[in-house]
Amino acid sequence: MSKENDLMKVPHKILEETYKAGMEAEEKNRSGTFYHVNQSTIYSKVNELFEGKIKLMDTKAALQKYTWLGDYMWKLVDKDKDEFTRKVAEDWSGGYFMRIMPGVEITFPLQSCLLITQNNLEQRVHNIIIAEEGSKAHIITSCVQHSSVPKASHLGVSEIYVRKGASLNFTMIHQWSENTLVRPRSAAEVDDKAAFVSNYVCMRPVKDVQMYPVAFCKGVNSTASFNSILYGNKKSSMDIGSKAVLTGKGSRAEMVSRAIAREGSKMIIRGLIEGSSPDCKGHLECRGLLVDEGDAILQSIPELIARRKGVEITHEAAVGKISEKEIAYLMTRKLSRDEAVSLIIRGFMDVSILGLPDSLNAEIKRVVEASTEAS
Repeated sequence: MSKENDLMKVPHKILEETYKAGMEAEEKNRSGTFYHVNQSTIYSKVNELFEGKIKLMDTKAALQKYTWLGDYMWKLVDKDKDEFTRKVAEDWSGGYFMRIMPGVEITFPLQSCLLITQNNLEQRVHNIIIAEEGSKAHIITSCVQHSSVPKASHLGVSEIYVRKGASLNFTMIHQWSENTLVRPRSAAEVDDKAAFVSNYVCMRPVKDVQMYPVAFCKGVNSTASFNSILYGNKKSSMDIGSKAVLTGKGSRAEMVSRAIAREGSKMIIRGLIEGSSPDCKGHLECRGLLVDEGDAILQSIPELIARRKGVEITHEAAVGKISEKEIAYLMTRKLSRDEAVSLIIRGFMDVSILGLPDSLNAEIKRVVEASTEAS
């Protein structure tokens, strides 16, 4: 792995774009910071306040240091799942390894950035996260393509383990370009009385993104939540879904999506909750808005599967358009039509569904508002 000061070799103009995607310029506000640029990890550092409480390093380096970590590779995600997982299995550049030690509560978020600055690059990474028993942490990962790079691809495999009584809140922010192919493949295993929250925010145009993370709630009273805030514009193609498999007694799952489609974008929002244990519960909710009169498409596909008596799973979905009455009212308040539409969109993209602490909530809200204003 490169030395810590390799971050200084990255031009400031490039780092500025990562800040727009939620990266924090002040490392004192983070428990750990990680940068993987193109095909190599250039920076990995734990805040001295959390030394011994967190392990943070490149995945390849971690596999060399911890022989036991090999048992966690390709356990939750099948390397033969599709052509993209096979590509990562065949040749990958690294990724982040994060381990929150048993009983540790991390008050500051862990943060990582997967950055592409090279044209036509196919970035392939494999990430592993282990939240040990009784731990508690927030992770923010920003996936960014520099605005000067017209075309690239990102293939990312992530395997997440949430051990007994642990709580992990994982927020992923994507900032791609209009000619980017994105294929994340991720899965989480949730143990007894453990909680996993997965948040996904995508606010910039992307050529084609398809993702379908799954949580296996195998533990007693385990819980999983998937929340998405999606903004499709400039002919973006987004096929976004999530899946929860409830096998643990009393396990729970919730999925909430907010999606806006405009300017010829095609959006499919999927959700599947599979209940296989008595007393498990799940709820799926999707709300979408069509902003333009053009050829944008927004499709919601909820799926509920009950395999045992006592399973209780529900869903609700609504797709509509912005009310002309709301626009007219705001225009009476001396806003232009574009300003009125922008204000309604920002209100619809309510980041409170992500369930973040106030400080993080404000950061993510800033990213969302900046993106809608820029578009």
